[in-house]
Amino acid sequence: MAGRVSVPAPEPADPTSAMADPAPAMADLPDPVAAARRFVEQRGFPGLRAAFVAGSVLTRHRTPTSDLDIVVLLAGPPAPFRENLRHDGWPVELFVQTEADWHRFADQELADGRSPLLHMCAQGLLLADVDGLGATLQSLARQRLAAGPPSATTAELDRRRYEITDALDDLRGAADLAERLYLATQLLHKASELALRAEGRWLGGGKWLSRRLGAADPALHHALTSAVTAVATDAPDGTQRLVAAVEQALSLAGGPLWAGYTLGRPDS
Repeated sequence: MAGRVSVPAPEPADPTSAMADPAPAMADLPDPVAAARRFVEQRGFPGLRAAFVAGSVLTRHRTPTSDLDIVVLLAGPPAPFRENLRHDGWPVELFVQTEADWHRFADQELADGRSPLLHMCAQGLLLADVDGLGATLQSLARQRLAAGPPSATTAELDRRRYEITDALDDLRGAADLAERLYLATQLLHKASELALRAEGRWLGGGKWLSRRLGAADPALHHALTSAVTAVATDAPDGTQRLVAAVEQALSLAGGPLWAGYTLGRPDS
């Protein structure tokens, strides 16, 4: 069993190359919800109050490498802890918390503008709900998600604008393809996050960042991803296309920022 930790749940992610065993075919795997329910029942969690299953396994994005993201609420110890394991052929990411842990982790994530825990409980399926806590937390998670993350501060947006503008200047001057590729992936990530924060949307990590931007601004999502593909294939107009797409994201937060940007100066 993994050691106990007191950190919020990370964004649900599908394990790939880090997995020790090859992924089975979809036809060889049992129904994910049934597998998750069996896992909770067989594990016999002491003081079980509620359990959720969530993630890509509940959506059209399900693949043989998708996780069973399982959130378990207990009355007390051994919570809180997280653990990665396999059950019925499925990789499982397990997050075990008390009610107090859940609120603390959700508050921590909320401050960062991203909350995998809220998403898992709002969009997941209740596997067990002994005393009504599961339904209560699911309702609260849905309310918080609908309200959106805290608005980005001017300082946060300015920092993001500066970092992107600086990387754009490097991209314009990069002659080496490998350097352009590293810069392009950096800009894809940073521009996507800036656009989401400027528009008051939730952030996400990895594939969830792509999905969140794709849902919030499909045109910008396409412009950024197609431009990065052009850079990666060394297309003649790759850099020009990526600059234009990133500047489109910058325009949502006030445009490029470099000269005049300060950080930590007492009179700034």
